[in-house]
Amino acid sequence: MNSTPPPIAYRAAVLLLWGLAVCNSIACRGLFWDGAAFLVNIVDLDKFHDFYPARAHASWVTQLPVLIAVRVGVTDMKTLAIIQSAALFALPAALYHLAMARVRGDAVLLSIVLAAVALVYLPTSFFIVGEYNATYAAAIAAMAVLLTGDLHGEGGRRDAMLLLLLGAFCLRSYEAMVYLGPLLAAAILWATWRPVEDDSEYAPDDIAHLLGTVAALAFVGAALVSGITMATYWNHPHFVMVRAAVADFWQNLQFMIPFVGLVVFALASVAWPRWLLGRGPVLAIGFVAVLLVIAPWVREVRPQTYLFPPSAYVARTAAGCVLWAMLVVMWLHVALRERPIALFATLRRPEVGRRLALSTLVLVAAGMVPDLVLTGLWNGYLGFVRGVVVSHTGLVKSSDLPMGDWPQSLFSQDWTVPALSAVVRSRQSQAFIVAPPNSADDRPFDPACGTLPRLYGYTWR
Repeated sequence: MNSTPPPIAYRAAVLLLWGLAVCNSIACRGLFWDGAAFLVNIVDLDKFHDFYPARAHASWVTQLPVLIAVRVGVTDMKTLAIIQSAALFALPAALYHLAMARVRGDAVLLSIVLAAVALVYLPTSFFIVGEYNATYAAAIAAMAVLLTGDLHGEGGRRDAMLLLLLGAFCLRSYEAMVYLGPLLAAAILWATWRPVEDDSEYAPDDIAHLLGTVAALAFVGAALVSGITMATYWNHPHFVMVRAAVADFWQNLQFMIPFVGLVVFALASVAWPRWLLGRGPVLAIGFVAVLLVIAPWVREVRPQTYLFPPSAYVARTAAGCVLWAMLVVMWLHVALRERPIALFATLRRPEVGRRLALSTLVLVAAGMVPDLVLTGLWNGYLGFVRGVVVSHTGLVKSSDLPMGDWPQSLFSQDWTVPALSAVVRSRQSQAFIVAPPNSADDRPFDPACGTLPRLYGYTWR
């Protein structure tokens, strides 16, 4: 029997998740780094910016609202930037909402989904234009659907169709599907073809079985697409640089604090499950939450230690590996329901499940504090760039500006600053900010990025 979490855990988490999405959309957070370059390419070229085959589906879904707005005549770049940001934040928020809605009756599963929001989504979502944000959310939504549904019973066809849609989305969404895809495919096949008790009131549904099997094949296909793409670009300079930075996830303070806490919590729970019966887990998670809340101000004491928005990009691979482990635990929690090991038997106790759900809710709320602080600094940076642009004409070199000063150093990137300066212009005669000719900033795969945008007829109002 599974413990039921307090309703406040689910309801408050949904409100926090969507509230943060609205706040970040209004702040035009989608313009951070590559986001500005992507937006001007969509506007200038009037088409999807899907330069990378393994990520095309995620790009199409999040860029479609911008493309529609452009084609119906929206010329205010601020409005388009808000639409872009809203699409980028709304998709993962909707998928995490779906996951929470499906598991809200199971305290353990809800706690894991909330932990994923705090440890996987929030620390890596400042780089919201990264397709992994939606892909990771789709992966946990798929696991939540298949573990809380019954492909043999009522609603089986609906759940199988949901899994198929999520599989189709993930087919070309991100390279992390090379390891997430096989896991999800195996879990779907297990849920689809596992034996049904003889006294079940539902007869096997062949259509649900077919849809579930095709969904599993879609996730297998996602792994193949990701693997082929990785092999194709393995020696590309940008890909080499990205691979070299995989182990630098420790630079993301917002990720490392809950990550270390999760590792300690997991080791203690496996070694001594009975510790979950006391107040120790609540105190441990509460301590991690306090560290997250004060993280934005650690710099005042130790200048070398601070939140760095670009590290959201660096930590994404480690976050994906943590998500894989979380999905495995979710699956084991349900698969071993009839013969649970000591750890899962303890987790299913009502008092343990309730405390865990409320504690992880507090962790989510605490994880939003660094995000909001960085968003406030981002607003200041956007105002700084706009101030330079509207007060100058022609080309302004970024090397002549205090881009290395706090807090500009948190957000500036040489190859994307021309696009960002073009977005915030109120008139065509206003300035572009450009990188110096000898800039060593690495550009992504698309050569259109980093060039001077045209944006004729589009202004920031």
